[in-house]
Amino acid sequence: MGSGCLKVTKYFLFLFNLLFLILGAVILGFGIWILADKTSFISVLQTSSPSVRTGAYILVGVGSLTMLMGFLGCLGAVNEIRCLLGLYFTCLMVILITQVAAGLVIYFQQEELKGELSRIVEKLIEDYDPVNGEDKNLQDAWDYVQKQLTCCGWNGAEEWEKNYILINRSLTAYPCSCSNSSKDAEENTGFCNLDVGVNGTASYADWPVHKQGCVDGVQDWLKDNLGIILGVCTGVAVVELLGMILSISLCKNIHSEDYTKVPKS
Repeated sequence: MGSGCLKVTKYFLFLFNLLFLILGAVILGFGIWILADKTSFISVLQTSSPSVRTGAYILVGVGSLTMLMGFLGCLGAVNEIRCLLGLYFTCLMVILITQVAAGLVIYFQQEELKGELSRIVEKLIEDYDPVNGEDKNLQDAWDYVQKQLTCCGWNGAEEWEKNYILINRSLTAYPCSCSNSSKDAEENTGFCNLDVGVNGTASYADWPVHKQGCVDGVQDWLKDNLGIILGVCTGVAVVELLGMILSISLCKNIHSEDYTKVPKS
């Protein structure tokens, strides 16, 4: 009976850690995607906000560590090494506590994160310069967001009136990626000129652009992706909890088996 229970637990723990290894690879891949992506809104965040870039590196580290833990769990289960299983259980518990703490911090700092996001985009719009090679990737990413979400600015098109290049041109130009005109359909970046100036000056109300801001669309985008992230993290947490239960159960069974093998005097 004890031997059969030991084998079943060992095989379950081995299969479980294969899944754990795969989930670790998913987290690792997600972190690398954040660092490498240059075309979506995540590029704006990770380039402008050190905290997002730091979070990406943390995901890479956690993913790598999760894969390592999966490997150690497989090794400990196959070879029935109690010391390794105990280390595996301890590391899983530390990782799980860390994940819960990180989730609570993010949950209770939602307003601060929204404020930081707003400041990032407002600064980007104010400093937007099509000939600035240093920030080209960042600016292209924001142009992509405005084009795809059919929006302009963060809270509205009027925010582009703060751009110093447009101010110097008396607002007789507008961001092409905001345009709702068919003639600008192929223009995805830079500034487009008004056909007719209004007494040599203009305002955002004269621009053929989408007037609504991107805040709602971006928040929906983040919510959609946040659901994926939370789903992955929840799956990892459940797997970690199961791993802790299986590892401690296997340790106990190995202990019992060792005593059954001791000859009676």
